[in-house]
Amino acid sequence: MIPEAKLNILQELISNASREEILWINGYLNGIVSSRVEDKPKAGATRRISILYGTETGNSRKLALQLTADAKKQRCVPKCTGMDQYKPEDLLREEYLFIIVSTHGEGEPPEAAKKFYDFLHHTEQPLAKLKYSILALGDSSYPLFCKTGDDMDAQLQRLGATRITPVVKCDVDFDEPAAQWFRSLFTVLGEGEASPAPAAAAPVVAAPVARKAEKKIYDGLVSRSVNLNDSGSTRNTWHIEIRTEEDMDYEAGDSVAIVPTNRPEVVERIITMLEVKPDESIELPKASGTVVQLLTEKLGVCYLLASTIKKYAALTGHQIPDIRMDLVDLLRIYPWKTDLPVRELLTLLHPIAPRLYSVASSPLSDARQVDLTVSLNRFMKEDEQHYGLCSRFLGELPQGSPIKFYIHRNRSFKLPEDSRDIIMVGPGTGIAPFRSFLQERDMRGASGKNWLFFGERHFTTDFFYQTEIQQYHQTGLLQKVHVAFSRDLDRKVYVQHRMLEQAEELYRWLEAGAIFYVAGSRHPMSDEVEQTLLKIARDQGAKDDAGAQEWLQQLKKEGRYHKDVY
Repeated sequence: MIPEAKLNILQELISNASREEILWINGYLNGIVSSRVEDKPKAGATRRISILYGTETGNSRKLALQLTADAKKQRCVPKCTGMDQYKPEDLLREEYLFIIVSTHGEGEPPEAAKKFYDFLHHTEQPLAKLKYSILALGDSSYPLFCKTGDDMDAQLQRLGATRITPVVKCDVDFDEPAAQWFRSLFTVLGEGEASPAPAAAAPVVAAPVARKAEKKIYDGLVSRSVNLNDSGSTRNTWHIEIRTEEDMDYEAGDSVAIVPTNRPEVVERIITMLEVKPDESIELPKASGTVVQLLTEKLGVCYLLASTIKKYAALTGHQIPDIRMDLVDLLRIYPWKTDLPVRELLTLLHPIAPRLYSVASSPLSDARQVDLTVSLNRFMKEDEQHYGLCSRFLGELPQGSPIKFYIHRNRSFKLPEDSRDIIMVGPGTGIAPFRSFLQERDMRGASGKNWLFFGERHFTTDFFYQTEIQQYHQTGLLQKVHVAFSRDLDRKVYVQHRMLEQAEELYRWLEAGAIFYVAGSRHPMSDEVEQTLLKIARDQGAKDDAGAQEWLQQLKKEGRYHKDVY
């Protein structure tokens, strides 16, 4: 019903109107009604959300892009950004922030997430208007599972932001837990104004156990172990072949996860200092067995976390600086109190974390064999030579030794379709995944071109897989090979120098759609390779600094820049 005065005006308007005019008026009014109904905001229709990801292997980015696509279908307006590109001051303008971040090593954030991670830990800017949720990716085999997600959650809480759903922690099989997290976000957005996660709920919850499968543990035998360094080299790098009695489910680009054991002489020394019987049985929250079994096979005793040492200090009453050290040194310098049960000490220790080694073979060559390239990790500590636990463990395994392992998927370090050209930069043991790539492309008869950059110290002693690489080049599988041996010339030459020498053609390959891979040490190698790419873009593409950065980011967005670094 409308007021009488307006009704009189309407009747006067149509009383002398023709049929065509009345039809036009009817259509005009219908259009107005329709537009006003459609303009009425629906639940969630005008929600602007920001999706922020921090990634090392690409999994977080993949999920962030998937969430972005799903958000658009839910009539949201999403903005998706990598943490390395995000401006922290924009947090003040955000209403909804959804974070997807992985954890690496001993609870460390991905390289690309460090700037944002550090900002959250140092800023005092209140974020009372911000509503957020976090999806944390990790591997539960590691002691500090999803720690980066936990840390970011704690800092956002400290700054007054509102957590709208509990943190979801995902193990290596993350698809279904991530999908459930997506649905929970859209439920909150669809309900209108978000309220905090219930106080009764734990601030961090593990993802529902809805995995495709548990980790498949393989029983293998070391069928071959060969030192790739020739006599005269100062290094030890082993090519290790592991065979199983069943076909393995792995792909070129994946890694093998191995849990080493502690050295018997180290375990014996610890038991002596603790004055405990080696065959005494002890049950811990996550493991049980005799003291010697726990210290040999289950518990980490090397390079203890600073948090572990703090707890040790609190138990023993020792004043210990903020430092990391092996358990042997800790017991020697700050002796355990013999009146305390040894179980209390063992409870402080984290499980031995698995070590990851890039697969150096293709299952198309032999699905019951997986090859590794392992370099002995040497380092000095307090003027004493020390060795990496797992690299030494693997290098000393004699032929025929049994070994347990599982496959760690690396979804973002995979070969493209057979027709695509690839550029591989892999100095040192970084050659391992590219050996698997070349085997795979050879077996598949891939038509795409292949270009390898390899570097080490000396040509005569350190050219890993030299015969294979030369054969691949001679048969045409490897169109281009460039090597750099840093100690053979008066000046040190590395792979990035060879890249600059080939800058014009390398840029041409990339502009034509080639995919770029780099594997090996994170610092400084992979950083310097990236800086070299930026220089090539500036020099060959006539780009300024901003243009070169944009060019590199575009490679990453297109999935044409991949890293497998450690």
